[in-house]
Amino acid sequence: MSLILTKNEIGRLEEIISDNILDSGAEHVVLTDLSGNLIMERGSLEMEDIFSLAAVSAANFAATAEIARLIGEEDFALLFHKGGRRNVYFSRLGKDFLIITLFNDNVSLGLIRLKIGSAIQQMATIFEDRKGAGPWRS
Repeated sequence: MSLILTKNEIGRLEEIISDNILDSGAEHVVLTDLSGNLIMERGSLEMEDIFSLAAVSAANFAATAEIARLIGEEDFALLFHKGGRRNVYFSRLGKDFLIITLFNDNVSLGLIRLKIGSAIQQMATIFEDRKGAGPWRS
């Protein structure tokens, strides 16, 4: 899949991520496609190997989807990993994208889920607008 975003669309995505997810206390947000290609990132963490994080997260998401299928589920509604210092919440954006949100224990999972739900609705309109504006997928 190819994805071409304008400077304005990237600015809108950054604004949505900042206003909804980062302002709720998340430390870092990564947007990838389901193949693990990095689209963008925002946040306060120094990420040494963001490309590997994107690729491994997409593989983890795909493996979890296969587990769901094997036990008769269409998908899992929640994919979350709790660590000692940092937590990771994975959210699907449409059929083709993944939002990876990193946050610490000072932020509740419920708040993160609520804010990401709002962000997904807003971000989806950007990608839907692209479908009508010309070739953005191959």
